[in-house]
Amino acid sequence: MKKKFEKKLIIILLILSLIFTLAGCKDEESEVVNNAKISASEFLLDTHVNITLYGTEDESHFPEIFEEIERLENILSVHVEGSDLDLLKNNAGVKPVQVSEDTIKVIEKSIKYSKLTNGLFDITSGPLIDLWGIGTESEKIPTQDDIDEAIKLIDYTKIKINKNENTVFLEDDGMIANLGAIAKGYIADRVEEKLYDLGIESAIINLGGNVQLIGDKPDGSLFRIGIQDPDEDRGGNIGVYTGKDVTIVSSGDYERFFIKDGVKYHHILNPKTGYPVETEIKSVSIITDESFEADALSTSVLLSGWDKGIEMVENIEDVEAIFINKDHQVYITEGLKEDFNFDNDNYELTE
Repeated sequence: MKKKFEKKLIIILLILSLIFTLAGCKDEESEVVNNAKISASEFLLDTHVNITLYGTEDESHFPEIFEEIERLENILSVHVEGSDLDLLKNNAGVKPVQVSEDTIKVIEKSIKYSKLTNGLFDITSGPLIDLWGIGTESEKIPTQDDIDEAIKLIDYTKIKINKNENTVFLEDDGMIANLGAIAKGYIADRVEEKLYDLGIESAIINLGGNVQLIGDKPDGSLFRIGIQDPDEDRGGNIGVYTGKDVTIVSSGDYERFFIKDGVKYHHILNPKTGYPVETEIKSVSIITDESFEADALSTSVLLSGWDKGIEMVENIEDVEAIFINKDHQVYITEGLKEDFNFDNDNYELTE
């Protein structure tokens, strides 16, 4: 009787061992699939757009994602013939133009930041941007007379929105609205919505300086994103941010510029002076929930300068930032102290 019991016990233990072994194999196989990642890139929005999806090997999602980015670019870029912004430019001082809800939303947010910065952030800086042409084949230092004429056309209060009819009107002939300082943020948020619609809950959207972290990695670990050293080529970092479910938007004078007679002219133009803005800030990275907000805020901070920029960020809830100045000092807002690992001997942290 005892031998029969022992024999049955051995059989039961062998069966349980086999079940756990098979379950372990299944879990391992599942983990491999869940932690898989695939990436794709296209040149859109005048930059290299990279999308990385985690937990899937289905590349059929990419065309739909890139189509959404291209659709929005064809609405919001002033450089695309027939876009809402192109139509606004061609009808400035003539008549209101019916536009998409996307365009209305971006222009409304732009006006909010124009008010916040007392006009330093102004999407009607289009004539000035075109005059300098920084980042294009026609970049040059304009004459003072041309700069003065362009400044006369910059005035966000002359953007008239009629939400009942979905129209926008630029009041003066020659006005140009350029959404380059804010559109990528809006598009990043729309792409995030698209990913959720496709059932993707773990991804990185990188729109060239605008990084969106969707969820965390499938194994529960956090994403690690390097913060660009403005004095180095792409890939050189001052440290690493670790987190999930946030956007990181970095802007600085290192992104687009040209050098003439030893002087550096970057693309962030002050609409009051007509020249590239001169502040202590070399770059800023805004970290928050909404890329739309972060994009506008990063440019506004750069235009406002070190002290006002820090004050601006610290007066907005749920927004953190990493500031780098021209003296190689780094300022990190309080909420990032545990999430950002500063590691660069060429810089020093400042309070």
